[in-house]
Amino acid sequence: MRVLVLGGGGREHALCWSIARSPRLKKLWCAPGNAGISAQAECVTLDIENAEQVVGFCKREAVDLLVVGPEAPLAAGVSDAARQAGIAVFGPGQGAAMLEISKAFSKEICIASGAPTATYGVFDTPEAAKDYLEKQGAPIVVKADGLAAGKGVIVAQTPDEARDAVDSIFDGPGGGRVVMEEMLVGEEASFFVLTDGETALPLAGAQDHKRAFDGDTGPNTGGMGAYSPAPAFTAEIEKAAMERIVMPVLAEMRARGTPYSGVLYVGLMLTREGPKVIEFNARFGDPECQCILPRLKTDLLPVLLACADGELEGQSLDWNSDTCLTVVMAAQGYPGGYARGDVISGLEEAASDPDVTIFHAGTKAQDDAILSNGGRVLGITALGKDVAEARQRAYAAAKAVRWDTGFFRSDIGWRAL
Repeated sequence: MRVLVLGGGGREHALCWSIARSPRLKKLWCAPGNAGISAQAECVTLDIENAEQVVGFCKREAVDLLVVGPEAPLAAGVSDAARQAGIAVFGPGQGAAMLEISKAFSKEICIASGAPTATYGVFDTPEAAKDYLEKQGAPIVVKADGLAAGKGVIVAQTPDEARDAVDSIFDGPGGGRVVMEEMLVGEEASFFVLTDGETALPLAGAQDHKRAFDGDTGPNTGGMGAYSPAPAFTAEIEKAAMERIVMPVLAEMRARGTPYSGVLYVGLMLTREGPKVIEFNARFGDPECQCILPRLKTDLLPVLLACADGELEGQSLDWNSDTCLTVVMAAQGYPGGYARGDVISGLEEAASDPDVTIFHAGTKAQDDAILSNGGRVLGITALGKDVAEARQRAYAAAKAVRWDTGFFRSDIGWRAL
């Protein structure tokens, strides 16, 4: 098979790493890719939000399967254009991706399908949102309705924090509308499901760490580390999530004429009443993808194709029982301003343990050097018989990386321990 993966982050490196192991793979490209991905795929320059460019490449190179990594190409309609051109696509169409593109839409789908979620309100002006706040009080969750690169959610503990959050969101990239939600209490978990629109195949559960610094302090980020499986995400919770959330939501999407295929990320709060929806994403989580795929023993590529072709029924997944844990190394200043172009070394030494894999997120190759080229730069990933062993291996590898302007949290996995 000839495969093109869109994206250039840690999630896409994990996808390319997994796809490259398939005996069915003939050729793998990634656009734009990064320094690490280039070891598994040919990196090509494409505007991945430009449907004409992507479809043109797929036709020229006789691509059998297009795998869409990030959300932006989905929002731009790239998967729709590729399907219309007769190309198999792993990833939902624009209409189905509204589950992530619009927080207000996702809440509407939860209500229509009966999926348990927090009470909420949607507001088009800061004044209306603040009026709602006066009635509801704090703590409260303030969300940008639109895409905000994983940073459009603020848990406000006080009314002043909530008012500031409303103002920042209306001024930010996901602005235009604000969703105000009841703050749910419990442990968070990330649940991933592969689906062709009809059949749904549970992938795995994980827990990530959103805050920038130890002790879950500092600003929200795209994710500073994750581990899978998560002890809090039991088989009973998975069953409840499938029955009460995933299958009803997929049925509602079909009924609206926008069937959902690809990977569905369900962000859950594990409350006393059972799992409730925090959010949906229309793609693999990052860094959760990096700690889920190394546990997968099944060849991923045919399963992705089955999702694209509507033939997922009868497929199954075989898992390594080990725990996998990922520590994200980020550039100092992230998620705010940060420098690029700093030299990173020691990667070979760090990955010398056969149970360690280093996924690149924001890197580029220049001459014989690896340079930082983003906020989240590396995902140091390790397998172990339990969380403690995986964590020990991941941190030993992280400490072997030489990068003067990088940082990482030292407490990934603390909930499980």
